[in-house]
Amino acid sequence: QVQLVESGGGLVQAGGSLRLSCAASGRTFSGYTVGWFRQVPGKEREFVAAIRWSSGTSYYADSVKGRFTIARDSAKNTVYLQMNSLKPEDMAVYYCAVGRTAWDTARRPSEYDYWGQGTQVTVSS
Repeated sequence: QVQLVESGGGLVQAGGSLRLSCAASGRTFSGYTVGWFRQVPGKEREFVAAIRWSSGTSYYADSVKGRFTIARDSAKNTVYLQMNSLKPEDMAVYYCAVGRTAWDTARRPSEYDYWGQGTQVTVSS
């Protein structure tokens, strides 16, 4: 069993930055893909970014490429999502998730087995 705890959400002005954290307890991320997703009310959960824990290979949605960076800290068993140049359309609840996904399906929420509780990101214009 893997338990995930997100933190780092909050209120920021457009153009600002936030760093989200996803910490795991119960086991390490070794062998897993860790993904970040976001969701707004009435819409489906949307893929943001993913990282293959063993290799550090990362993958981004086109909407965040060049602005967001996903990274891992092995010593802390934590994955980060650095979000820069935030836009009002980035406002959502952000979730981290863990799964043994194939890389070509890493953007599918159904491929992930464990989810955090979510952290709210609010971007004011």
